[in-house]
Amino acid sequence: MRLSDSTHLTYCLNIHPGEAWADQQAAIEQEAAAVKAAICPGRPFGLGLRIGRRALDDLAAPGAVDTLRRVLDRLGCYVFTVNAFPYGPFHGQPVKTGVYLPDWAQRERLDYTLGVADVLAALLPEGVDGSISTLPLAYGEPLLSADQIVQICERLADAALALHAIEARTGRLLHLGLEPEPDCLLETTSGCIAFFERSLLPLGVAWLCRQQGLTMPQAERILYRHIGICFDTCHLAVQFESLSDSLRLLQRHSIRLSKVQLSAALETRSSQAAVYALFPFAQDTVYLHQAKLLQADGTLISWADLTPERLTSWNVRTPARPCRIHYHVPLDFAG
Repeated sequence: MRLSDSTHLTYCLNIHPGEAWADQQAAIEQEAAAVKAAICPGRPFGLGLRIGRRALDDLAAPGAVDTLRRVLDRLGCYVFTVNAFPYGPFHGQPVKTGVYLPDWAQRERLDYTLGVADVLAALLPEGVDGSISTLPLAYGEPLLSADQIVQICERLADAALALHAIEARTGRLLHLGLEPEPDCLLETTSGCIAFFERSLLPLGVAWLCRQQGLTMPQAERILYRHIGICFDTCHLAVQFESLSDSLRLLQRHSIRLSKVQLSAALETRSSQAAVYALFPFAQDTVYLHQAKLLQADGTLISWADLTPERLTSWNVRTPARPCRIHYHVPLDFAG
């Protein structure tokens, strides 16, 4: 729902299972409609879609997007953002590090993201920006080569140019939000700033100038306008970052805040009670639950995933220090 001229609040439909578009549309007509009735009856309600590869293929069928638009109109809903992070199945089977594939070094990621952009541009109301969240470039292991980093920057530049063309053609402003996440190529605020200023801008600008004949200022404006950060409060909290400091840094470096995803991370300290409480979660075979342990000197110990073995060793060997875990804990909404 619209909170101000430029701020809209919703929840992301990626919490609802289903890879086919029919499953996602059913979630809109049932669950999302019920949420709308509870918090903003009689007012337009914005939606955050999740469109995976299979759903995108379904929406490419003749008339599919027009049908969706009619459903949205009937329900009093509109779309202003899409989660295009998970490409493949996201429920009911092991996801783990597979959620980061294909990464931005692979052509499939660019093609898929631009397909999502076309759908969003067709649905976006006039005067509303559209955001598309995507993965933090790639998972941190194995380390990418210098050539792969160049490929990533060139593909992001191609994405920015395509979004610029959509804006010129339709008047709809779309921007891509890179979503920092623990143990990924983009993990922290400082890492995001370093990537923008040391990699994306020099390499992306050079690519656009070389391929499209743009001037350097033109290319830089396109990148800054259409590439930004999806600010996930849980992910940054796991890194023990100050959210207010992070926001100030992004603003200081003129990096667009494409979208904010609000949830809390889970924090605990080593104790037998904590181990018992976390043990059932450590047996999750579907999702990755990175953990960060804050040491007395301010450094972090990283666990790639929460496992029973990690919990046992933590309890036995580690003094009681704060540990934050990648679980998205919902925040209460008072209306």
